[in-house]
Amino acid sequence: MIGPLDGVLVADFSRILAGPYATMLMADLGAEVVKVEGPRGDDTRSWTPPVRDGVSTYYLGINRGKRSIALDLRDPADAELARELAARADVLIENFKPGGLNRYGLDFDTVRAGNPRVVYASISGFGSGAGAHVPGYDLMVQAISGLMSLTGDPDGPPYRAGISVFDVMAGNHAVIGILAALRHRDATGEGQRVEVNLLSSALTGLVNHSSAYAAGDVVPYRMGNAHPSVVPYEPLPTADNDLIVAAANDSQFRKLCEVLGVPELADDPRFVRNADRTENREQLRPLLVERLAARGAVEWFDLLVEAGVPCGPINTIDGGFAMAERFGLDPIVEVGTGDRAIPTTRHPIRLSATPASYRLPPPALDEHGDELRAWLSTDKDTP
Repeated sequence: MIGPLDGVLVADFSRILAGPYATMLMADLGAEVVKVEGPRGDDTRSWTPPVRDGVSTYYLGINRGKRSIALDLRDPADAELARELAARADVLIENFKPGGLNRYGLDFDTVRAGNPRVVYASISGFGSGAGAHVPGYDLMVQAISGLMSLTGDPDGPPYRAGISVFDVMAGNHAVIGILAALRHRDATGEGQRVEVNLLSSALTGLVNHSSAYAAGDVVPYRMGNAHPSVVPYEPLPTADNDLIVAAANDSQFRKLCEVLGVPELADDPRFVRNADRTENREQLRPLLVERLAARGAVEWFDLLVEAGVPCGPINTIDGGFAMAERFGLDPIVEVGTGDRAIPTTRHPIRLSATPASYRLPPPALDEHGDELRAWLSTDKDTP
């Protein structure tokens, strides 16, 4: 089945996470993605453990659907092949340090001169202005943006998120920008540059906390697992394990109280409105914990969800996949066949007419180098 991005050729000069994640999503949607790697390959190939058949699962998780060619940009012949690829591409995506591709004739102005329809996407840590010289890694941005100041116990040290959250966010923002630029190109025939940086993605991704500062002149602080504006919205202990309870409005709180057998709490002046519950959270929490001690987390989950109260057990990753299976989300798809079949996580977007497809397993380094070099030496439009 033809995907919505069928016919779009992506020259992927990105490495590590944000860029490769973006181009994998585009490959799932039908784009032809050529992954350009240096002679030693993408850094994530060596980020182990864990591994599957000797290959980093980190790399496997973000590189399906692509074809790999290894080019040493310091070699004139390889650099010329890279420039030829850029000249044919609909999209070029890169996450070199700003200005890092200039010496190879692969900067935006040079590529656009020979390919005015190109959508040229750059991902950096801190933009192409005054922050261009600063290396960009997700952990740095978690610290610099303020996210770590919000994560952890109130009296404990700041913590990073368990994933590279802003790399993933920037990758998503890059795809949004690229699709918008392709839409503009369809209307005008002109390409453009798309710039995404991790710090800007972080600040918009901090949403209510960013708004608290920008609009309210309030600097948020660590609250552990509690929410500054909604109560209850946190893990609460049950007879066995903690359960996330997210009664985010007055109606949901009333239903929670009914299921717990304390309907009178919903009419208690201290807890009637969310603002009341936020102000009196220390009085409310032990009352809820006392009732939750009567059953285990899974049993409460079934009862509360049936009543329309958002909640959930705190799973390990395997439990998360199991829950997705329970809900019919089919979270794992195998890409490739035989010995090359790789289980990967399903594309997150479901399209009714042009669904995601999984055509190629994550490539070995330079796996498609010969065919791509041959194509770049011809006048064919597509590889």
